Amino acid sequence: MTTAHRGEPYPTAEEAVAQAEAAPNTPQTADPAFRLAFADTEFLRREEMRAVRLALEISKPEILQDEAGIGSTVALFGSSRVASPEMAERVAASPEHAARAARQVRWYEEARRFARLMTEGSQREGRCDFAIVTGGGPGIMEAGNRGAAEAAGPSIGLSIVLPNEQAPNRWITPSLSFQFHYFGIRKMQFLMRARACAFFPGGFGTLDELFETLTLVQTGKIKRMPLLLFFREWWEKLVRWDMLVEDGMISPGDVELITWVETAEEGAEAIRRFYRTDTT
Repeated sequence: MTTAHRGEPYPTAEEAVAQAEAAPNTPQTADPAFRLAFADTEFLRREEMRAVRLALEISKPEILQDEAGIGSTVALFGSSRVASPEMAERVAASPEHAARAARQVRWYEEARRFARLMTEGSQREGRCDFAIVTGGGPGIMEAGNRGAAEAAGPSIGLSIVLPNEQAPNRWITPSLSFQFHYFGIRKMQFLMRARACAFFPGGFGTLDELFETLTLVQTGKIKRMPLLLFFREWWEKLVRWDMLVEDGMISPGDVELITWVETAEEGAEAIRRFYRTDTT
């Protein structure tokens, strides 16, 4: 975009870079100090520039989601280790592994169907509400992006740089596939547009996201929204919610922040019911 198109007297960042690159080659212009600060990636990676990098990680996904017409989201969490149907077919045929794979395929398929249900009919006039956002990886995350793609809707992936992280799953809308360095900023992005959160069985990462979200809602740091926990029996084996109440660690009403669901249809209906009756 040129300055004439913007109707402003100032050159664009692209124009400024082009002008700077046209400077004559002298000892002064060749030194890194002469580079435009915003075009100097070496400078931006300095320790002192951490606050700027944090701001960039907040701003980039926000701007691109605005441009894509993403109005609101449903954050879908769960383990990257859950087997897809295709993976389950390759699992060793021992009874133990077969039973675990079958259980995981059920979780995968329910997440896939839930994402499909939330995506169907969610797009209108260049805007998409209740768009599925996941952590961008395999397992439950892949199921969420896959279900959205099968409903011909956009979905978002929030990947993070880790030593052993896989590439983003192939079902994410390419223009909405983001990569983060900072866990904290990534977790903020999950909730900045969220109108609901769906939690499937998972490990440390899923538990971290669940309890942080519960804490934010409990303390009023974010507005109340549906927090769906799929497969109550699994979660109640993991967390003794009643003990937390009995020992006074949480109030009885805090458990009511959780909505228990077993199927994709129950999850989608819980969200619809909440926003039909919620007047906040």
